[in-house]
Amino acid sequence: MSRRRTTNLSFRPDETERALLVCVDWRRDGWHPRDSLAELAQLAATVGIEVVGMVVQRLPHPDPRHYVGPGKLSELVQLRDQLKFSLLLADDELTPSQLRHLEEALRVKVLDRTALILDIFAQRAQTREGRLQVELAQLEYRLPRLTRMWTHLSRQAVGGVGLRGPGETQLEIDRRRARERIAWIRRQLEDVRRHRERYRRRRREERLPVVSLVGYTNAGKSTLLNALTGSSVLAEDKLFATLDPTTRRLALPDGQVALLTDTVGFIHKLPTTLVAAFRATLEEILDAHLILHVVDVTHPKAAEQAATVRRVLRELGADRYPTLTVLNKIDRLAPEVDPEIVARELDLPSNAVLVSALTGQGLPQLRQRIADTLRQVARPVPVRLLIPYRERAILSMIEERGTIEERRYQAEGLYVAARVPTSLLPRLDPFVVTAVDEI
Repeated sequence: MSRRRTTNLSFRPDETERALLVCVDWRRDGWHPRDSLAELAQLAATVGIEVVGMVVQRLPHPDPRHYVGPGKLSELVQLRDQLKFSLLLADDELTPSQLRHLEEALRVKVLDRTALILDIFAQRAQTREGRLQVELAQLEYRLPRLTRMWTHLSRQAVGGVGLRGPGETQLEIDRRRARERIAWIRRQLEDVRRHRERYRRRRREERLPVVSLVGYTNAGKSTLLNALTGSSVLAEDKLFATLDPTTRRLALPDGQVALLTDTVGFIHKLPTTLVAAFRATLEEILDAHLILHVVDVTHPKAAEQAATVRRVLRELGADRYPTLTVLNKIDRLAPEVDPEIVARELDLPSNAVLVSALTGQGLPQLRQRIADTLRQVARPVPVRLLIPYRERAILSMIEERGTIEERRYQAEGLYVAARVPTSLLPRLDPFVVTAVDEI
């Protein structure tokens, strides 16, 4: 029996497809639906899709059956005949039921924002780790949608002696194999996570401060990494040009050396499956002494993009880390435009550093600000902690980056009095006790 593979899940148009973009205006996240659709159009162009139109409908919430309301659905049917589109792209993640009913009503292929982003990630991933992370996200996204992806699933698996009868449907087999593949990938990524932790432990033993670059996709993080370190990491003017983390040594004005790490860029409505799959990669941020939040100051949605990055950092537990905002691409501003005024208008931090990673403007000042901030966050402060015995990694981190002055074994965990760098406080906050009698 012929069977489609469950591991090759990327969307690849054999020829240019004409797509209509549709968005239900129901979120209250600061993004105008037209701006969100413009970004979706940019995502579509990344994989060679031609956008022929955009449709917005304001609703309290998406229709549970067709995503859009009945009247708008009839309008989409008419637009299909007028615009001759063969693909409908929805700006939200659709449920399996919504996908199925939309395809039945429109008789065209239907994809949502999540599927499109996953496909771009699949194209961009270069390392084995990156490919595993993307495949895991794709499988977990596709698993509940197998009923609409496979057209032959009503067939029964062929049984042998002792196995005749109803047996398993092809759908059940495909689901089981997908789950087995997911379990295998998770084991592989757990090995990667352990390897990364060993690498980070060696890095901490060297006592080199770590600076993590974060930002919206295409904000210029890789270009900034190259400009600051003299490296040649791939940097292109496209969404998600690089996915895999890159670390380079950064020389600072006071003779100090730091490690500068670039991570995957964020985006509006970043799929939760991707955040989960890239957890091992994003954990690099949690090991940072300082976060550089890179913002494309010339982008019309710079404020919303910055808010999106802060929201993802909050989800990762890194929102309280020492952070320095870097306003990039000031070379693209008109001569009469004052970048500091632009920063205030965008409600960005007043102490942000203005740079152009492309021309080098502002980079000496940025290096000095990094050096000054690292000196500040390296200052030791006293803490008293109650650490559960299962949190061995936290104790190891204190031993590597601070000084333990007292330890006492309690039934609830290990009481520790220590002096640690200021930069470590966000990681230790859940374990802080204000008085010894609390334990």
